[in-house]
Amino acid sequence: MKNIFWGFIILFGSTLFIVSCKDDKDTDDITGFGEVEIEFDHRAGDNALVFGSEYANAAGEKLKFTTFNYFISNIVLVKADGTKYTVPQNDSYFLIQHDDPDSREIKLTNVPAGDYTGLQFVIGVDSAKSVSPIDQRTGVLDPAGAASGMYWSWNAGYIFVKVEGTSPSAPLDPGTGENTFQYHTGLFGGYDSPTLNNLKTVNLTVPDEAAMVRRGEEAPHFHLFVDVLEMFTTPTNISVATNPTSHAGPFSKTVADNYADMFLIDHVHNH
Repeated sequence: MKNIFWGFIILFGSTLFIVSCKDDKDTDDITGFGEVEIEFDHRAGDNALVFGSEYANAAGEKLKFTTFNYFISNIVLVKADGTKYTVPQNDSYFLIQHDDPDSREIKLTNVPAGDYTGLQFVIGVDSAKSVSPIDQRTGVLDPAGAASGMYWSWNAGYIFVKVEGTSPSAPLDPGTGENTFQYHTGLFGGYDSPTLNNLKTVNLTVPDEAAMVRRGEEAPHFHLFVDVLEMFTTPTNISVATNPTSHAGPFSKTVADNYADMFLIDHVHNH
């Protein structure tokens, strides 16, 4: 009986110690700042996107992709209690390019500790930045540098999403000798005169476990699927035979409305 009594005392004391340590750790964990990683995993329907591989759009047309680029900006992280952390404006512009794997994984720093269950961002470059002085548009926004292929100098605006490829259903391009399709979508509302506004805000929710940002621990990892085929469907099916190209015309709104839902959070990694 005496051994049982002392065994109970030891067990009880150990339990208090473990709980106390856990409480202390939890309290420490949710203070300060940490990092967040976001991976953009490009897909074509249920398959990984591979340039040169053949896929089919909702119209049943065969497609091969050669370009898939887009801007992400104005990132906001949403905590489980609904409070939000807005990434500082100048740290919130990213150019994602399928043929540049490093660009498909981004890192956010100095994120307040907490449990994040939502992610918001804009597809494109907002109007304020688009019309800001050129010396304020550096890095991926430099029209003469990283953004040179994603900028319309004639419109003083960025191409938000660029998708190109080939399809036997598309018309022959005499310049290349291939049957090509090309969708360059931009327009932020206009600089000197009004235009369409094709900026799209994306709101995503984690499917299960929240992203737990903790001081001194490895960054949680949002793993996003980005389905390029969504650009060709919902709410409107796009045929490359009927509309093989789109730039700044009225049809660009149809393209932008379609690609607005090409993102989803597949899961979160907490290290």
